Amino acid sequence: MEEKIKIWGFHNPIDEVKMLDEGYVALRFKDLGNLLKIESKRESYYEKFKLCYPTIKKESIPNTAGQLFRFVTEAKIGDYIVFPTKFDRKVNIGMIESDYFYDESNGEYPHKRKIKWLKKGNDRSLYTQGAQYEFGSYLSFFEIKNYTLEHIAVLNGKAKKNQYQEEDAISIEAIEENTKDYILKELSANYKGYDFETVVSDLLNAMGFKTKISPKGGDRGKDIIAYRDELPPRILVQVKSKDEDINEDTVKYLKATLKTGDYGLFVTLSNFKKNAKDFLDNNPEIKSINGSEFVDLLLKYYDKMPDNFKEVIRLKKVYMPLYTVDED
Repeated sequence: MEEKIKIWGFHNPIDEVKMLDEGYVALRFKDLGNLLKIESKRESYYEKFKLCYPTIKKESIPNTAGQLFRFVTEAKIGDYIVFPTKFDRKVNIGMIESDYFYDESNGEYPHKRKIKWLKKGNDRSLYTQGAQYEFGSYLSFFEIKNYTLEHIAVLNGKAKKNQYQEEDAISIEAIEENTKDYILKELSANYKGYDFETVVSDLLNAMGFKTKISPKGGDRGKDIIAYRDELPPRILVQVKSKDEDINEDTVKYLKATLKTGDYGLFVTLSNFKKNAKDFLDNNPEIKSINGSEFVDLLLKYYDKMPDNFKEVIRLKKVYMPLYTVDED
């Protein structure tokens, strides 16, 4: 079975004109050396990255090293690459012409692939807002999945300037959903167990609560204790970062830890099974937050979250037009 050609997005604000003129793309982190000497496994890239850059926070390593892994092993000759340039705000489309190679003479950006530029200088207005959002990712190298047909249309000369029709209004909703999906995926990948407890505690602090994380292994069902101020009531928080949905017995365990006057809060990145929801309905002193609701709160209080969290879950506030769709 023939392997499907992929479309990759690429960002690099350094030497944009040179890369277009000479036909290549390049990534940084020269201290890693020739990436072909690393075993072709993600974990091996992570370990090499930690060894060469010990001061970089561990939470950011999967994203950064993962981009290099994709650049070397997953991108194939014949795949398309989309390169939005900052110096002229244009979009350039090319095809990967070579395997990865290490060019020590290229300074801080020695990791390279040769590119045959097929169509340079495309106007951004040829794309919908959703497509522009996708290729505007903060990552240096990433797969484009959701708006591939728009790039093919531009490449074939069949794209028309965006007239802000109904599809653009719909794309704003898609952007919001894509953002939430991204946050959930990154939370699940980077924050497990005790690390997720810290994120929940930081969010509660951002919301105005005072929190204390229980010692590891000795929480007896209460991972975090939260107060609005120094006085009661206290809120006992149970946190679960696992992917499976929460059942009734797990919620009951939190209920058993509550003393008179206490409230409970159960936070999960997944969801609650029906029997757990029924139990929560009958016990209003326990509130629940599922993965989608947790992301909504993170977006609301993101500006107040710690910097080390923002280095992992990287978001940028943007302003988008609100479209009014005329009805017949």
